[in-house]
Amino acid sequence: MKTRIDPRALTRELLAFNTINPPGMERACARHLGALLEAAGFRTAYHEFAESRTSLIAEIGGDPVRPPLCFTGHIDTVPLGTKAWTKDAFAGETDGDRLYGRGSSDMKSGVAAFVAAAIELAPQLAKSPGVVLVITAGEEIGCEGARYLADHQLLGRAGAIVVAEPTGNFPYIGHKGLAWFEIETTGVTAHGSMPEVGENAINKMARVIRELESFEFPVKSHEVMGSPTLNVGTIRGGLNTNSVPDRATITLDTRTVPGIDHVHLCRSLECLLADHGATVRRIVDTPSLYTPPEDEWVQEVFEVCTPFLEGRPTPKTITFSTDGADLKRGYGGPPAVILGPGEAKLAHQTDEWCSLARIEHSVDVFATLMRRWCGV
Repeated sequence: MKTRIDPRALTRELLAFNTINPPGMERACARHLGALLEAAGFRTAYHEFAESRTSLIAEIGGDPVRPPLCFTGHIDTVPLGTKAWTKDAFAGETDGDRLYGRGSSDMKSGVAAFVAAAIELAPQLAKSPGVVLVITAGEEIGCEGARYLADHQLLGRAGAIVVAEPTGNFPYIGHKGLAWFEIETTGVTAHGSMPEVGENAINKMARVIRELESFEFPVKSHEVMGSPTLNVGTIRGGLNTNSVPDRATITLDTRTVPGIDHVHLCRSLECLLADHGATVRRIVDTPSLYTPPEDEWVQEVFEVCTPFLEGRPTPKTITFSTDGADLKRGYGGPPAVILGPGEAKLAHQTDEWCSLARIEHSVDVFATLMRRWCGV
């Protein structure tokens, strides 16, 4: 018997779980979703990369030849920020077409949409190649949950991936890679009145930053993603004004395009900064994600999304990174798109909200993709 879950109500249920990361604590939210899916006939497995940091894999159907279609989303959220909210961040308040709450756009609405679509189609999916739902913990800080699943070979098979991140239901075909580095310079402390007897680590870091301004990536540009970028995000050094600082650190945010290897990028930075005595350490590493627009399945996704957009989609990539890169690696490189009901510009914002109509549209899109993939 077909079961229908209201995706808007499910989004509200998910918003009620405080999964702000840190600390995350996604276990209760994952178990709630798992119980709904188990009742609909899904096989479920829970995987924790740390205490209470729970990811859920739910599967239905199966075919020895054709692998399932994967839908993925994360259930952790970012903190509320310092600005006061005018809405309760966990109550799922509505105002017209807007559903408010932390995670409403990024991205509990996307998770609710594909879970609702999968449960409604469960009786048909059970006798088909099926779908696999990968619901992750720890995405907001380094994609920890997805990386754990991929590194420990817990994913199984998937023929294509839909990452339900906030895109306004526009299908994006990839994103840049993300590599963060911590760079440190050291010196010799001395009294601030006698700087000549010390060695100033901040002065050395200033020269490092100047050197970084001339850094050239090995790949200049990508036909869809554009150019790789580099940004100095933080700087710290010194303990007090009247001492020569003996340590300074910066963090570096690089966004990379296909063809740039992050290990080689780290070595290039080390070589560039060697004369300044700087050490370079990679602290976050997420590869780029890209599927060529001529891919047959991507073209099918474009076709399915067209009725909900102003014309047929054109090939575009998003600026932020996702779990999709690690999952694509773990699944052996299938095509992937980023497609969900939330709005990227509302992610991480005070009074974050998602369009209720877009959540419903997303269910329709996801259900159509499931039917087409599974032939039901």
